[in-house]
Amino acid sequence: MTEIDAKTDALVPAWLHLPDVAERLEVEVTRVRQLVKEGQLIAVRRGENRTLQVPAAFIKGGKVVKGLSGTLTLLKDDGFTDEEMLEWLFTPDPSLPGTPAEALGENRGTEVKRRAQALAV
Repeated sequence: MTEIDAKTDALVPAWLHLPDVAERLEVEVTRVRQLVKEGQLIAVRRGENRTLQVPAAFIKGGKVVKGLSGTLTLLKDDGFTDEEMLEWLFTPDPSLPGTPAEALGENRGTEVKRRAQALAV
């Protein structure tokens, strides 16, 4: 779990505290912490109280966005830090269009994963 810089923080449009993530997923907060530990979600310390928060775009329809876990694994395998993954996921890409995070939320994960794999080359 990382501290986030202002530049990356500004890229993410909305954040959720862990209890809010748990409520949306209908699980206990301990399960959300486990998802973070397993690399299926990214949580960073931010705000005045440095609380752990997850980008709201990662949760949709009561579930973790389809394809997020695999994309995070690819990026981590490419040597990305949590902060670099967030920057990549939330930086607009005109050829997608939108951001990789938006594309995942719109079930366009195949293209996002292809691009994540290409970063390793």
